Amino acid sequence: MEWMLMPLKRYAEFSGRSRRKEYWMFFLLNMIVLFGLAIVGGILGAFTPSATGEMGLGSGLILGLFGLYALAIFIPSLAVQVRRFHDQDKSGWFVLLGFIPYVGGIVVLVFMCLEGTKGKNRFGDDPKMSDNVGDVFN
Repeated sequence: MEWMLMPLKRYAEFSGRSRRKEYWMFFLLNMIVLFGLAIVGGILGAFTPSATGEMGLGSGLILGLFGLYALAIFIPSLAVQVRRFHDQDKSGWFVLLGFIPYVGGIVVLVFMCLEGTKGKNRFGDDPKMSDNVGDVFN
């Protein structure tokens, strides 16, 4: 669970490096939360319009929660992605590849799956070293 919450503890920290485990556990946490919100929205009937075509109170509530969650999670998601690029000894500006239509997301996905550089690089120590992992929680 601490790997899932680590990007939230390092909320706007764009320096340093992050392991694949940190990135993908945070991604898993986001999917669980979004799936949970979708289930609650489905139970409340938030995604089905009424006979008049208007959306009900439940839909406004769920869509509002989706929006608030997206706003709250935007900066940590961007920061952990930048740190993943740093782990591969690449500039954090590579995040902008995700804005290229059609292929950008696939390219970023591939980079997020690649292993980082072993040992120290220009962005800091290797996060896989056991003595560096605990520093975040102290």
